[in-house]
Amino acid sequence: MIRNFWVLFCVLAISPLGHGQTPPASAELAVDHVKLIKSLDAAAMKRGEALYSSMCVVCHGTPERPGTLPSSRAFWKEPFKNGGDLHGIYRTLTHGLGLMPPWPMLTPVQRYEVAHYLREQMVKPTNPAAYTVVTEDYLAKLPKPQGVFVETAAMKEFKQGPKYLRMDFGPALMWTLEAAPGNIAYKGIAVRLDEGAGGVTKGRAWMLYDHDTMRVAAAWAGEAFVDWRGIAFDGSHGTHTKIVGATAFVNPDQPGWSHPAKGGYADERILGLDQKPYGPLPRPWMRYEGLSHHGQRVVLHFSIGTTKLLESPGCEVRDGKLVFTRTLEVGPGDTPLEMRIAPQAQRVTSDGGQLAVVGDFQVLRLPARKESQRITVRIESAVKAPAGLKPLTPPSELGALTRGAPPQWAVGLPATNGPKMIGDGIEADTLDFPAAATNPWRTQWRLGGLDFFADGRRMAVCTWMGDVWLVDGFDTGQVTWRRIAAGLNQPLGLKIVDDVIHVTCRDQLVVLRDLNGDGETDFYECFNSDHQVTEHFHEFAMGLQTDAAGDFYYAKSARHAKPPLVPQHGTLLRVKKDGSRTEIVANGFRAANGVCVNDDGSFYVTDQEGHWTPKNRINLVRQGGFYGNMWSYGAPKDSGDGAMQQPIVWLTNGFDRSPGELVRLTPKSWAPLQDKLIDISYGMGRMNLILQDESDSAQGASVAMPMGDFPTGVMRGRFHPATGDLYTCGMAVWASNKIQEGGLYRVRRVASPLHLPIAWRTAPGSITVTFSEPLEKVSAEDLSHFTLKVWGLQRSEKYGSAHLNERPLTITQAKIAADTRSITLTIPELAPAQGLELKCTLTSSDGQTFTRIIHATIHRLAQPSSPPLPR
Repeated sequence: MIRNFWVLFCVLAISPLGHGQTPPASAELAVDHVKLIKSLDAAAMKRGEALYSSMCVVCHGTPERPGTLPSSRAFWKEPFKNGGDLHGIYRTLTHGLGLMPPWPMLTPVQRYEVAHYLREQMVKPTNPAAYTVVTEDYLAKLPKPQGVFVETAAMKEFKQGPKYLRMDFGPALMWTLEAAPGNIAYKGIAVRLDEGAGGVTKGRAWMLYDHDTMRVAAAWAGEAFVDWRGIAFDGSHGTHTKIVGATAFVNPDQPGWSHPAKGGYADERILGLDQKPYGPLPRPWMRYEGLSHHGQRVVLHFSIGTTKLLESPGCEVRDGKLVFTRTLEVGPGDTPLEMRIAPQAQRVTSDGGQLAVVGDFQVLRLPARKESQRITVRIESAVKAPAGLKPLTPPSELGALTRGAPPQWAVGLPATNGPKMIGDGIEADTLDFPAAATNPWRTQWRLGGLDFFADGRRMAVCTWMGDVWLVDGFDTGQVTWRRIAAGLNQPLGLKIVDDVIHVTCRDQLVVLRDLNGDGETDFYECFNSDHQVTEHFHEFAMGLQTDAAGDFYYAKSARHAKPPLVPQHGTLLRVKKDGSRTEIVANGFRAANGVCVNDDGSFYVTDQEGHWTPKNRINLVRQGGFYGNMWSYGAPKDSGDGAMQQPIVWLTNGFDRSPGELVRLTPKSWAPLQDKLIDISYGMGRMNLILQDESDSAQGASVAMPMGDFPTGVMRGRFHPATGDLYTCGMAVWASNKIQEGGLYRVRRVASPLHLPIAWRTAPGSITVTFSEPLEKVSAEDLSHFTLKVWGLQRSEKYGSAHLNERPLTITQAKIAADTRSITLTIPELAPAQGLELKCTLTSSDGQTFTRIIHATIHRLAQPSSPPLPR
């Protein structure tokens, strides 16, 4: 269930229970357990099956099909950790257990229905030892109800259904969509063609483009937009989204325009290892340049050869049937052009150019032109127009729609600060999202990136569901949120360069252009579309940073549990400053959640446990390196550990089950942590300090920052340009201990002790740890205040690794240095270890007792000889 807490995040409201808490004690006390258990019948089992299928099956699986997360319990053959009886399973769903958080949005009835289905359909037939019979004696021992049960806000919100069904995505949605079996628009742009509120998904007629080829992949109509399958919608793994309804026509996954110099449609895209074409057509042939919003009208910008074109789709109703339109403005050009319209069987008309049949398709031929030409092509269909459908007003001039538009989302929504978190030497504030009641677009607040404008007054944030919001008022404390862009394809990185917003999306790097100064995006400029996209759910494009030369960097995930198909699978990528090309920096990654750029040309990149990745990794990355995942493209033939670059540290699940982006604490306000690295942990909702070994910078340690956890997974960080405060954001979807949909936080150093390890050094037979403040000598030299254990890992094709040969090591001496901040531990048996945990409970010189847990990796034990640490 951990990896697929999906519907939970689709529907969980920003409410007290949205902060990862269990239901209120008063609500639980009022539950009549006996009554609910006695009411369980075949209908309840059916409802429990539906909940299990939508929320649990992806990770836990079924007896017929294992789940995708091997560490998730296989109920049909394994014992339960918290009791396999009905009330035991209910308690686990209510309060959580270990890495599994609670499910506060499920009513008690729903929790028992899931338990009922699980026990009767999976446990009883195949795992009878874990099955307990419900008897009157069992029921008599259950808690008795006290008071009247009242549903919480989270439970009421859950009953409204998934948030993605209610969200307004804007007039177009860029997404990977299947147009027909085996025919996928990998970089799809779905455009609504009829008037009405609610955005593209609430329409009833659409046209789907693919900007890899600038083909129209399909046109369709109906009461439903898509089937809502896919990782960002229903949370399913191994699926992708398909259009539904009545399809008017479909074009194959081939170029939409003939080659401007050679003629013909012979595809020149790269071939994946499955021999299918991926990525964009070569730039001399075609280049997608972006799209404009103007009210509900969408205009696409692209070039064929040297000819600039604009296109806007639409529809008409004729004799009760839909006619789909493509309105084009074709710029001057010395080269004739040819556009594939639809299969030959479609009836097509045009008010310009020449229609012809080439092969199995209707095409439009355009001779060379000295002046721009406006043409409307009409494609008739047998699709019945949905009742009440009102087509968009036909455009009189496309160019006029591309120079700035009236704002669609002009309202600034107020928000307040939420709970404060106070730690040792660190405080954090919650920046709440606008109240759901004030947000007409029903945004899902899964934040994927953030950055400040130069004035420090404004910040931009992106959401995984395709929005970009402007957060204004950091100078006054009266913060407002304004939506400025929508419909992007799973953006998971954002960088502001020269006060211009750049966004990492699954299909492209996008620059948001406000052409008329009203604060809203008019033109979604395609800065770079070299992305090689397949339909696989796991190939996220994450993070966005720049180096001193102005080049951009992001990480592209590999496929989950499958070999690679395209060269970008499992890589760190560099996009040149002008957007002209993309280069592979390094490979061997599985799910690298962002990137940190160092001054010396190296990088820090994290990675996630999985196949060929026995535990989570903190990597120091250099050009050309391979970092372990044999299912990334370009992996060496040798699968041995010696063929890969080792991580600085392996992080075990209990310490950090899913590291996010690394950030260097550059502001002076963060002393004594200035210039050190922190891991912003998606999996644990916290921040960890990374300590590179002062004897060997290729290895190191990690320790949690002295503060509590955030209620959501966090993964990105930016510093306020004036205050130096760190702002961090993130979300929780799967593989996180947290359940709140998303969050935005301000973290700052305050004038109190940290009580934190800030330096780490290994040597033959010893470890030296330096703390941020002086320590009390007696406590620091008391061996009972330390425990140390080590373990190994097995890297293989299997998912993750158990701790191998985990064992304690004896510390024979603890000696505090003259600075009273450094402790050297003598450990005669110390040897290289993939995993090491040092737990210490110490007292500072001012009398404060604290416990710190350090996780580390030791590749070598040698005298200091490594180069200076990268920064």
